[in-house]
Amino acid sequence: MTGRSMPWPGVAADLDEPPAGGVPAGAVGDDALRERVESAVDAVDAPDVVLAVSRCGRRTLHCGGSAPPPPVPRQDLRYEIGSASKAFTGLLLARLIERGLLTGGEPAAACLDPDRRTDSAPVTLAHLITHTAGLPALPGDFYLRALPAWRTDPYGRYPAERVTDAFLRHRPRHRPGTRWRYSNFGVAVLGHAVAAATGTPWEELLGAHVLRPLGLSGTALAAEDPKTDAVGHGKDGRTPTLAFDAGGFQAAGAVRATPHDLLTFLEAHLDPAGSPLAGALRAVRTPVLRRGPDRRHIHTVAWFRHPTNGGPMYFHSGATLGQQAFLGFRPDTGTALVALCTRRFRARDAFVATAYALLAED
Repeated sequence: MTGRSMPWPGVAADLDEPPAGGVPAGAVGDDALRERVESAVDAVDAPDVVLAVSRCGRRTLHCGGSAPPPPVPRQDLRYEIGSASKAFTGLLLARLIERGLLTGGEPAAACLDPDRRTDSAPVTLAHLITHTAGLPALPGDFYLRALPAWRTDPYGRYPAERVTDAFLRHRPRHRPGTRWRYSNFGVAVLGHAVAAATGTPWEELLGAHVLRPLGLSGTALAAEDPKTDAVGHGKDGRTPTLAFDAGGFQAAGAVRATPHDLLTFLEAHLDPAGSPLAGALRAVRTPVLRRGPDRRHIHTVAWFRHPTNGGPMYFHSGATLGQQAFLGFRPDTGTALVALCTRRFRARDAFVATAYALLAED
């Protein structure tokens, strides 16, 4: 990555600011949108499927699936969103920076071990959230520890202290801020570093600075009740899976939420001015790096960003051992989209492609 500096310390980029969101030139009619949503649900093969769209503040939600409807309506359950949790993590970091509690340039190792000598080119909080810290997807010893419970509870076998110890022992092959590599490990470390720097547990930070200000009462970091939490399923679509335990990877993938909470979260991104988190919401829409051939892949602090005919769309997907999620929004059409299903990802799975295509439609 090369180019001019952006607001996130130590992360290089070569792109301009995104255009401000505007009023959609021509919104799809309610009936046509409802038909598209229903068709998208029908295209997903999973025990439970929920697809919710907000267009200019009007919500359309449709549920389906191959299994009989659960006792609690599907739209009222909380679903595991896996790596889409990073959108919450990015927003939290942006909020802490906006409030002056952090700068983003703090060396992560110094946050975790204040007596440690700081490297000449340290991994910072900004590097961790932008996947430019030079860390692998997972710690080197993760697979050995997780293998005995690979199909049931791999992350739960790797607690917080192992995540931080693995980070403090790791030596990046490349200078932080120079290469992009998607890393659950890095974002997990970020969560622990932020908690250490602020002296506040991660779940308390998320609740105080993101969940409560946005009114997200149906969002949590762990399963609480079979009556409120959707049950995931294996690749066969029939075998129930255990509730996901993120272990020491909370910041990278622990969030579970109702479809309506997730729409509320995305609607705040569409209209930052109307939110108590206005500055942070604007910050997470700002591109911070461009990578790949011809610099085609654009990233913000919290989102992947792709072009459409009318303007950029922002999205993040996620998966656990038995559930999948896709979150996205488009300022040019005033659209937010949430897609959820309770079946483990399979090769050639249509779930993400179906949700992406619906959001990308004009």
